Amino acid sequence: MKLRKASSGSNVFVALLRGINVGGNNMLPMKDLARMFERAGATSVATYIQSGNVVFHAADAEGVKRRVSAAITKEFGYTIVIVVRSAAEMASLAKKNPFKDRAVDPKFLYVGFLEKVPEKSRAGALDPSRSPADEFKLSGCHLYVHYGSGAGKSKFTNAYVDATLGTVSTFRNLRTVEALVSMCAQKLPTK
Repeated sequence: MKLRKASSGSNVFVALLRGINVGGNNMLPMKDLARMFERAGATSVATYIQSGNVVFHAADAEGVKRRVSAAITKEFGYTIVIVVRSAAEMASLAKKNPFKDRAVDPKFLYVGFLEKVPEKSRAGALDPSRSPADEFKLSGCHLYVHYGSGAGKSKFTNAYVDATLGTVSTFRNLRTVEALVSMCAQKLPTK
């Protein structure tokens, strides 16, 4: 997926790391992660919570992503998927949320960030009856999910989504997405 510039020629991006600091696994302090991004060529680096969300400026976001991924493998000994989106893409997510106009508890709303747009045949294979309390809507390389009984009770898991769609996903709740959008807006140049 080719990254677009954030807006007005700005180069603000969000990196979403999958599977770090979850359940005591793949521990990676955010200060170390921020330093890795800076060494990889990113500037104005800021992290958000411990689950691997990084807002940064870069002329070459894909290059930063590759260099950070290699640094994590070298320094920590494990491989992490990193999905990157521009500030503009992040801002559009909240607006496009298909569940935003319903009386739904926001803590049950998530966005799945897919590493690539799934093939059409795979996109149709997501089974709505797999986890009956859950609803989803696939939109390009984003999967909106309303976990009716909470994400922890769902059978609509990363493993299922990845296997079905033939890509890699990392999920963030809507509140985290909104916080990242706000952080991006703070890093955009004023007009």
